Parts: sequence; C-alpha cells; structure tokens
Amino acid sequence: MTAAAPFRVLVCGTNFGRFYAEAVRRRPGYVLAGILSRGSAASRAYAESTGVPFFTDVDQLPDDIDAACVAVSSSISGGEGTELARALMDRGIHVLQEHPVHLTELTDCLKHARRRGVQYRVNTHYPHVGPVRSFIEAARRLTTLQKPLFVDAATPVHLLHPMVDILGQALGTLRPWRFADPAALPADIGPQPFRTLQGVIGGVPVTLRVHHQLDPSDRDNHALHWHRLSIGTEGGVLALADTHGPVLWSPRLHITRDEDRRFRLDGPGTGSLGLGTTAVVGTTGTFQNVFTDLWPQAIGSALDGLRDAAVRGGDALRAGQYDLAVCRIWSDLAARLGPPEIVRPGTPRPLSAGDVFPDPEPAAFTTRRAAPPEHSEETAPYTPSAEFFDLVAAQHTATASASAVAALFADAELGDGPVLDIGAGTGLLTEAVARARPDVEILACEPAVGMRAVLTSRVFSDPDLRSRVTVTADAAPDCELPDRIGAVLLCGVLGHLGTAERRRLWERLRQRLAPGGFVVVELMGFDAPLTLPETRLATARAGQHRYEWSFSGAPDETDTAAMRLHTTWRVHRGDEPGVVREVHDSYRWHPFGLSDVAAESGMTVRALPTRPGAPPLAVLTHEPGPVPAARRPLSSPSAPTEDYR
Repeated sequence: MTAAAPFRVLVCGTNFGRFYAEAVRRRPGYVLAGILSRGSAASRAYAESTGVPFFTDVDQLPDDIDAACVAVSSSISGGEGTELARALMDRGIHVLQEHPVHLTELTDCLKHARRRGVQYRVNTHYPHVGPVRSFIEAARRLTTLQKPLFVDAATPVHLLHPMVDILGQALGTLRPWRFADPAALPADIGPQPFRTLQGVIGGVPVTLRVHHQLDPSDRDNHALHWHRLSIGTEGGVLALADTHGPVLWSPRLHITRDEDRRFRLDGPGTGSLGLGTTAVVGTTGTFQNVFTDLWPQAIGSALDGLRDAAVRGGDALRAGQYDLAVCRIWSDLAARLGPPEIVRPGTPRPLSAGDVFPDPEPAAFTTRRAAPPEHSEETAPYTPSAEFFDLVAAQHTATASASAVAALFADAELGDGPVLDIGAGTGLLTEAVARARPDVEILACEPAVGMRAVLTSRVFSDPDLRSRVTVTADAAPDCELPDRIGAVLLCGVLGHLGTAERRRLWERLRQRLAPGGFVVVELMGFDAPLTLPETRLATARAGQHRYEWSFSGAPDETDTAAMRLHTTWRVHRGDEPGVVREVHDSYRWHPFGLSDVAAESGMTVRALPTRPGAPPLAVLTHEPGPVPAARRPLSSPSAPTEDYR
C-alpha cells in the first residue's frame, strides 16, 4: 500500500457511524467502500442514499477494502464491536474502533492485529476535535516554556476515557501517574452529581471532577457539560472552556510595588499590565456546526493516523503502548469511582445566550467594548483590522509580491495537485496566482473570520475564481492537506508559528508536495527582534473619510525570540483633526531570515525579485542551488512591513 493510493474504508454501524461515513466521503484520498450493519431498514436506506454497497456479514465483504471504522458498541457498552473488529482483522483489514474499549479487549485486539499483520487503533475522538487540538498544541508550547503547576479537569463519566487521552497529549506524558480514592460524601447533604478525585498525571497535580450520573439509554443528552480543562503555570492559565471551544489564555496577575508598598501602575516594570486579562482563542459555532463540521473533521484526522500507520507498517502492539496506558488509567479511575448513579431525567430546556444576557449591550461589558485593548486572539490575528486591510495591502501586493509570484507561476511546471495558499488573507495573492494560471485549482486557507469574509466575497464575485478556488477556515500548521500539492504559498504566515509548529508544517508539506512542486515564502523585513517606534506608514481616502495606518513593534516580554507587533487604524472625517474611530490590532511575530527557512525546511531557497525595501520573497524547491544570506535587521520600517497576505 502507498500513501497515494485511495484508502477504501468500510463503515460499521449507522448511528455514530454516519459521522464516520461523512468524514470518509469528504476527505481527499479516501473512498467509502460500503456500510455494514445488522440489516435495519434505516441502515439500508442510508447506504442507498450514499450510493455504496450494503453488507450484513463480514463474509460478504469484497477483498479490496483497506480499513474499517467500527462505530458499534463494544462489550463494555453491551455491544459486539470488538468481536466485529477481530473478524475484520482476520480478513486483513485495518481497524479504527470507536471508544470505549475495555483494557482486556484492547490488549487482545492489539495482539490480534500483530498476528494478522494489520493496524488497529481505538479512536477516543475528542483529542482530534479542532478546539481540543488547539488546546493540546498550546499546552505543549506552554509546558516547554514553564513547568505546569496544576491541572483542573471536569468531564462526564462516559467521556472519561477521552479526557485521560487529552491530558496525556497536552502534558506530553502520562507517567508518573496515580490517583487516590474520591472522598466519601456526607450522608446528610443530598444527591451530588459530581465526584472529585485528586492525583497526578505526568508528574503534575490533578484535580478531576466527574459528573458521575448516567442515563444508560441516552448518555450524551444528559451530561451537564462536556470536557473542561485548565493547565496552570507561573505565567498564567490555559483553559478549554468546552470540548467545542473556545480556548482561553489568562496571564498571571502580578503587580510590582514601589518603596512604599503601593502598586506601581506605570513606569519601568509595568509592561505586563498591558496584557489582556483573558484572550479568547478561536471562535465557537452552533451544535449543528459540531455535527456537520467539527466531528467529521476530527474523525478524518483519526483516519489519517490509521492510514499513516498502515503505510508505515510495523508492530501494532508496540505502537499501541500509549493507548494501553490511557486505558489503564481510565480503568483505574472507573474502579475508584465505582458504578455511576443511574438517572433518567426528563428532556432539558437548553437556554440561549439571549436568555441569560437579554440586553444586547450589558452594563458589565460596556467598558470593555468602549475601550478595547489590543487584539489578543493569537491564532487568528487581523480580525479587528480586516475591514481596512486592502486599503494598503492591495498597493503593496501589486508593487512588491504579486508580479514576482505571478511570473513564477506562469512559467512553472506545476506538479500534480492544487495550489495551497496558507494564510490567504483577503485573497490578493490567491487572485494573482489564479490569473497567472487559469488551469489550476486553489485551496485558500484563512482562519481569521474578517479576512476570510473579504476573501470569500472576492471569490464569489468572480465566476472564474468561484469555479476554481475553495476557501477553508484552516490554520497552519494543522490545516487539512490534499494528498498531493502542486505548489504552496506561505506569505506572511511563518512568523506567526513557533519553532515546533514550523517544523511540523514543513514535515507535513514535504510529505505531500509533488515532484517539481515548490513553496513561495514571504517574511518580514527584519530577522531578529527589535524596537520599532510607532510610525504612520500609509493614508487612504474613501468617501468622506480619511484613514491613517500606524505600525509599531517591540521585543516580546515573555519570549526573547519573538516580537509584539501593533497596528492602529484611525478614521477621520475629511481633514478634520478629530478621530471618528480608532481600531487596534496586535499579534506575536517570530522574526527570522531566509537562511533560517532553508535550515528548517530542508529545501533550497532562491530569492525572488521584488521592489527595494519590500519584505523578503523567495521560492523553495528540492533542487540544489545557492541559499541567500539572511537580511540585516531594519532599524525602522521605511516601508509597510506588515505581512500582507
């Protein structure tokens, strides 16, 4: 089997299995090969609606199925999913089985996979869900900067197994681990929905609160909440508000004191007072979005892991040691908690935010909205200033990068696969590439909502772009990649990523970049942190308004390798002196040069021609050639240096 061959997948079960089937149908490189179930009319109708064969027995299966997703309950939930998984492995089929699976059954299945020469994975699902994945990645970055001091976690009992997996991935290890029995509940306080355990995972103190009630006939509908998780360090607390987001970062409150022991509110040593009290990272959608987008995407990620393991081959039992450790901890916790309280509550009445906050401008929010701090949404900057972006970006792109990129693409022998524009912004370069190459498809990824709105509008308003450009909300380094990529645009993106994220992105791109493919990179005009005093760089007019754009930067106080870059847009009425509106945007940027890009990517870098003073622009290929020297840092921005995408 090769990574390029379509992966033919059988889905077993059509309850949760429908999410698996949808994931297979949507994800490039996979083919839905059939549905297997006991034979209900609903399952037959579903198979017919998807246009795939329907099977009721493993013996009916054709020989060309590569993998099976077993979304059928295992014995711990009263089903026969594990027996089905073993029968599929007997046919030489790789298996991804939905959690939970008892420790004994997991061990047996991994041993069985070893004997049959196939791969077997348990899918705990939730670590692959977008907001949880963002939390895990942020936690891994956080724990490389500072030692974790505590973990506070809460979960419904039926999602305890995935919670252990999330903790292990977030902390980077499970060992050492141990838990004490939960404290006994006083008899005179009445029923309590939660039980609390104290323990250690990965050497970090953990407080775990478990909603220990269960409706056996309808588990998901009666959980009081889903996963909630916080990891604290001396620098702040990273929190997952809910399984489906958002992620929160709250810096540590610390105020220096003067010689009279009074709080020092300005002057030296008060830089941290400019930090936002809590940064909300990512956005949340509706429950419909969870079912139509987040869950199928998460299952697709789990499928990628199974397929990669199938391509690599190897011992399934050896590869499954982490999964066994997760299952052992979950089994220990379940034994300490004992059987959950069985409840059969009535249908709840979910409340909307409007029920809780009927005033669209609650008094408690007025100050925050009237005087917004710098933008703090690290994974999606540019949203506050997106409406102004093209006022200066269009000129910069036209005079600096668009012509060089268009010329490169016009003459290039592109490899198989679409062009991938990561961090497409408002689509200025996306459009330039599309004009230069009317024969290619383009995937334009942009996580910032405001920027993506302009990008989508640009695509929708042009029939040619609309037929060839697909817009996604994916963010680097974990954007969804097609099996083969003809070329990649990374303009104004790499500095938003830390070292580990950039390395992961390069590894993923190298695996998918077609022979003869290339990567275009645009950086900032400086390759080391420096101080940039606030400077007005551009003005523009539209109707009765005059717009002024100012830019500044300084070394980041918490990361010596990074900077905080600030932009300010001031809207004036004509030539009047007063400001009608003022919008601030801020984000972290890791400055480095093209020589660093060459070292990290393992590719050959060749500078592209652009106008004097413009940010470095280069093309990366696998072909040998000279690597340009790093540029010297600029003392101040003589031209717009923001990463126009």
